[in-house]
Amino acid sequence: MKVKVAILGCSGRMGRNLIQASVEHESIELVGGSVRAASSFVNFDLGELAGIGAIGQKTTTDINDLLAADVLIDFTSITSTFENLTWCQNHNKALVIGTTGFNDEQVAKIKEVGKYIPVILAPNTSVGVNLMFKLLEITAKAIGDYTDIEIFEAHHRFKKDAPSGTAVKMGQVIADTLGRDLNKCAVYGREGITGERDRETIGFATVRAGDIVGEHTAYFADLGERIEITHKASSRMTFALGAMRAAFWLNDADAGFYDMQDVLGLKD
Repeated sequence: MKVKVAILGCSGRMGRNLIQASVEHESIELVGGSVRAASSFVNFDLGELAGIGAIGQKTTTDINDLLAADVLIDFTSITSTFENLTWCQNHNKALVIGTTGFNDEQVAKIKEVGKYIPVILAPNTSVGVNLMFKLLEITAKAIGDYTDIEIFEAHHRFKKDAPSGTAVKMGQVIADTLGRDLNKCAVYGREGITGERDRETIGFATVRAGDIVGEHTAYFADLGERIEITHKASSRMTFALGAMRAAFWLNDADAGFYDMQDVLGLKD
């Protein structure tokens, strides 16, 4: 039996990839997708929107038209995501959140909703990226206490948040492993005479340019050697396929707050 999926905010770059991935996934049935009321793609065929040919499903501006879905996938904005989260709670629907940029208070609110419905919050749904998170944990346990840790990320010019949610998650994984508070040890920019580097800090560097899909590297640097753990995405389809995997897994999950580590069984 297929999992019925609806895509919230399906007219953007990521949304179109999600449409294609859902149509091609053998265990997923796409039952609809939403767009903003002001969108030029209102009542537009989802398949034509994704460039794969008509599939007989039209976009809607009313989330209530998506009641047939078992799981909804949200790659929209923070404001829209919270509106959609409330709707999912009220209608007992599972939700995969790929939106990024949430602060700690907002994440806590999402966790609270996880007491009532299954929710996945994934700043990056790529399987490779989530394997990287596990590698960061292993590396931090082994050498994090005596190396300088820096995180580099690069994305396209249209990305609105910085550093990326993935980069912040990388820092959080490392900080948690080392027993540090990322809010206190993160350094998001350096300029002028900054003095000698504090070993306890975790640095972040951000690039926004062109059409870069997504690049992330964590450096664990000592005197004489360094380890670099890197993930590079060349297509948004990798995120879309990961989101389908998350939706399929979430359909059978109990109410709770999850991430892609749960989906991939990497927490054991």
